[in-house]
Amino acid sequence: MTELDRRDFLVQSAGAMAAVALMPRLGLGAFSLSEPMNIGVIGLGRQGRAIIAELSGIEGATIASICDTDERRLKAGQRRAKDAKTITDARAVLDDASIGAVCIATPTHLHRELVEQGLAAGKHVYCEAPMAHTLDDCRAIVQAARSASTIFQPGFHARSDPVYQLARTFFRSDAVRDLVSMSATRSKKTTWRTPANDPARDKALNWRLDPEVSTGLAGEWGSHQFDVFHWYLDRFPVAISGHGGIRLHDDGREVADTISCSLAFEDGATLDYQATLANSYGGMYELLRGTNASIKLAWSHGWLFKEADAPTQGWEVYANRQQFHNDEGITLIAGATKLAEQGKLKEGVGLPHTPLRYG
Repeated sequence: MTELDRRDFLVQSAGAMAAVALMPRLGLGAFSLSEPMNIGVIGLGRQGRAIIAELSGIEGATIASICDTDERRLKAGQRRAKDAKTITDARAVLDDASIGAVCIATPTHLHRELVEQGLAAGKHVYCEAPMAHTLDDCRAIVQAARSASTIFQPGFHARSDPVYQLARTFFRSDAVRDLVSMSATRSKKTTWRTPANDPARDKALNWRLDPEVSTGLAGEWGSHQFDVFHWYLDRFPVAISGHGGIRLHDDGREVADTISCSLAFEDGATLDYQATLANSYGGMYELLRGTNASIKLAWSHGWLFKEADAPTQGWEVYANRQQFHNDEGITLIAGATKLAEQGKLKEGVGLPHTPLRYG
């Protein structure tokens, strides 16, 4: 196992938390498409193409331009947005007066310049998370957003996810009572390496494996999950420790494919986080344990696990329940009261759309 340099790990973790710390002050309300709007999508990797798919289902949103420097990705984007202009220079999208909003899904280290230019051009800007590569870039984006007359929204999808919003109301209403501990994980067996026919394109396509610009697993994945806990708790850790290394992909990379870290809070509570590209078991979830109950969140689903000695609430009689080995979870369903009145409670389990749609 190749050990990740401790300093690099802490820099990546601290950078991810810094982006989370700065983000909420910008205001996360997504603008409403009360009238049709032309939208440009910059960056057509997997996430950029997912954005196109979601925009295609939103009434009033017209994908007018798509942009990427890679010809293959541009063609893949065009198959999904057949009427959009295909552009290789992002500046052309930002200078187009007919474009009202841009969605930025480029490599993280390119976010700052594009966000600043987009806001300066009078566009609404949605930028995928993590917000930026460095703390200085995060601060610059915050300043640009505060000065802009348009809306900037970073892509921390949990904040607009109805399941996570509902779970937060339970947490903030003291359903778990005293917080005992927190944990989160994201496991997906994949390489993070994109095949490149042209060696000159390899560095650009595989930026996540470049220690000079990558925020690593703590940033690219962890920032989304760290934000959930910050949003729920409204406080920050006072200490971070961790380690990482190469457990599977021993292909010359320097960016860890497996990490583990612990975030300590002033009251003694801890958040233990693990992420790996070497194994898929467990997928992705966040867990908050309390003295009365625990809340588990898994992107489009959420559950409340009550302790045996916790008081029973009246609404629990109508709750949908799900068995997990020896534990029974109450399924957290957005709009549960209305669905129960209609006799459609079980139909509300999960989300009808991906979390990205709600962002």
